[in-house]
Amino acid sequence: MPRAIVDITPADQRPDQDPSLAVRNNGGAEPSSAPAPTGRREALLLLSFGGPEGHDDVMPFLENVTRGRGIPRERLEEVAEHYHHFDGVSPINDQNKALLAALEGELASAGIDLPVYWGNRNWAPYVEDVWQQMADDGIQHAYVLATSAYASFSGCRQYHEDIARARAAMTGSPDAPGGPTAEKLPHYFDADGFVRANADALAAALAELPEDVRDGARLVATAHSIPDSMAAVAGPQGHAYEAELTETARQVVALAAPGRDFDLVWQSRSGPPSVPWLEPDVNDHLKDLAEAGEKAVVLFPVGFVSDHLEVIWDLDNEAKETAGELGLAFARAATAGTHPVFVRSLVGLLTERRAGGEPRLGTNCPASCCFTPPRPPRPTA
Repeated sequence: MPRAIVDITPADQRPDQDPSLAVRNNGGAEPSSAPAPTGRREALLLLSFGGPEGHDDVMPFLENVTRGRGIPRERLEEVAEHYHHFDGVSPINDQNKALLAALEGELASAGIDLPVYWGNRNWAPYVEDVWQQMADDGIQHAYVLATSAYASFSGCRQYHEDIARARAAMTGSPDAPGGPTAEKLPHYFDADGFVRANADALAAALAELPEDVRDGARLVATAHSIPDSMAAVAGPQGHAYEAELTETARQVVALAAPGRDFDLVWQSRSGPPSVPWLEPDVNDHLKDLAEAGEKAVVLFPVGFVSDHLEVIWDLDNEAKETAGELGLAFARAATAGTHPVFVRSLVGLLTERRAGGEPRLGTNCPASCCFTPPRPPRPTA
């Protein structure tokens, strides 16, 4: 099921020029610090990456993910095998359904009457189709909760682009998009509930280790690697991705294991060797730890919201196998998932915006934020 590509850049405007995506998606006005207008029909949209639902979906899904990036077919086939190992079904779909149900329950408990929708970038339910559904249901404004807590092109700006693409698809034109206006909720890397959920998971993982190595185990935070060029433009001043992840890991360790050191490393690299990505890779780091005499390690994947395929495959399979070969005692902390305090924090972000909280980064992003100029076309022979 290929995804149609819709141009989201208005005529005579570069993608990094004002008005920003945040302003355009909000109907031409900056996200407001005033309370939501009385009587406006609003909704919450959980916007995620998407994943295949069976063997036949895997390659079309990966082609959606990598369209325009020049990823070799053999690399796609290699990644496809990871999905086929799980019968072609990505765990992210059930995890998003569980988060959706948890959000609905928390909203009901808080007395907030707000419909909740779910859409994806790369697989059904596509965000374009969900936008049409919201329009058909009479929704006028959507608050968009992305399943990424951090700054970066793929973690923030691309979700703004998803919204713009869905609105442009309503009319076929980026100059006069349709459907509900929208605003993305801010980065939540430092939200109390996100930090607490990860801290509880880290404490539980530490408890899994043998008692004789527990207190000396090395704590290693992991996140998805991104190209150096993408990291350099993440956030208004650049390098916000690494900075936000470092701050999250610091706060998590301060709660779960006060006074202990930690490392931040990277996983799930997918680019060609010629393109520099953030390093060190988690497996290389495990080898360095073993050579330095470490006896045990706990990985805590703060860069991810749920235990989707890259967490399960890259950590529970590859990193665990590497640790075993090196003789390192190994434990892996869970992600935030549907931890009640995390879900409560997400609803808190929503209520803050509806009440007129100051629009923070992630909601009101500058036009050039996280923008990487496209690579020039390859010369033809």
